[in-house]
Amino acid sequence: MNPTQIWSPYCGVAPQAGDWRWNLDPILLIVLVLATGLIVFGLRGPRRVAGLAAMGVLVVGFLSPLCALSSAMFSARTVHHVLLVGVAAPLLACALPMRRWGPLSLATAVQAIIFWAWHAPGAYAAALSNDVIYWIMQISLVASATWFWAAIRTASAPAAVGGLLAAMVAMGLLGALLTFAGQPVYAPHFATTLAWGLTPLEDQQAAGLIMWAPASGIYLLAALWRLGRMLTPESEARPA
Repeated sequence: MNPTQIWSPYCGVAPQAGDWRWNLDPILLIVLVLATGLIVFGLRGPRRVAGLAAMGVLVVGFLSPLCALSSAMFSARTVHHVLLVGVAAPLLACALPMRRWGPLSLATAVQAIIFWAWHAPGAYAAALSNDVIYWIMQISLVASATWFWAAIRTASAPAAVGGLLAAMVAMGLLGALLTFAGQPVYAPHFATTLAWGLTPLEDQQAAGLIMWAPASGIYLLAALWRLGRMLTPESEARPA
């Protein structure tokens, strides 16, 4: 039995090098079209722009060849998850009404716990074995991250900076653990990475570096931006 057939991820079996297939799941396409319609007809101004930009990121994550590639390599799955929590989620948060969304500390903790939980080897393998579990993973990642970014928007600057730095540490710590792990731990990718020129351990280390540097950098840049706004006098922040 081909070991790559043991796993049946939503995005299909792991592709071979050079296979850049798109995901044209009709149910997903209908959901994305309906969501886009709700944004176009239900939102105005910057909120509409943010919502449409978020939909564009979701298209890249779930329809483009990145979807299939994430079946082959954990590093591609990591890019996919970073797009969800670090790009799509803040855009979705900007499309939401500007109001308080609960305690920032709770949102920060829940986002980190959910992200870490789905990257536990057992939970990850389950998500790549069952479509229902896969979508629970994706929805919970996006929902918790959107809650976090929405809470960041309405928090005071010091609280927002603290929350962003905490999220940065949580992401970076997971990335460091994966980078320095002495052996691969994600069974769905044990037999799928060599076709793309990486051993399973090298693929896992690449994923760890993605979390450790660029993914953590998203939260750091957001924290620096909020800190800069806090330190800039209001009269200087306004255009003349």
